[in-house]
Amino acid sequence: MQKRPNDIDNEQRENVPPDDPAEKNIKLTPDQEVKAGPEEASSSVIDKLQAQVADKDRELAELKDRYLRSMADNENARKRFRQQSDETVRLQRENFFRELLPVVDNLERAVDAARGGGNGKPIVEGVEMVLRSLLDFLKTHGVTQVTSVGQPFDPQRHEAVDRIESTEHPPNTVVNEFHRGYQIGDRLLRPARVAVAQGTQHSSGEGNPDGADGDDVETR
Repeated sequence: MQKRPNDIDNEQRENVPPDDPAEKNIKLTPDQEVKAGPEEASSSVIDKLQAQVADKDRELAELKDRYLRSMADNENARKRFRQQSDETVRLQRENFFRELLPVVDNLERAVDAARGGGNGKPIVEGVEMVLRSLLDFLKTHGVTQVTSVGQPFDPQRHEAVDRIESTEHPPNTVVNEFHRGYQIGDRLLRPARVAVAQGTQHSSGEGNPDGADGDDVETR
């Protein structure tokens, strides 16, 4: 029996799958490929993700270990610094008092001389010896006396406690010293307490039109 053209077309349509992506030329998305793919593809993706998580965990552990080591090193460095500082201070104190002991020895000799009586000359000599040794001790540590008498009054180095009328000294000149000033290096350790000359009533106007010689000196 001869087939008609319509029957041949119907048989061809029945032989073609209705949802074949290749026939329809449809491209699937990656998510669709994973869902539509075999179980091996899904397992491979999970393995890759697990490997990445494991790598991150190792990096985190290494960073934590480095941080802890750095903290421990810093703490050890601080301990060593404190120990060295304490040792330095201890040695400086020992050296300071060791150098002060000769002054005590001279003072004891002066006291022994005073107990021996006599005309007093050994006592004076003993006290002078103590003073010299003490000044030498201060000088070795950078402490020196401030020269004041005969110098112009300097409020940065002097403390004026009295004013004296004088025709022998220019106004604002230090003429007397109640206790000496000392400096350590370039810094003042203690100001000198001094008396400052001021012009007499007859000469107060000389050299100062306002007649205010010595007014800038503050007494304490």
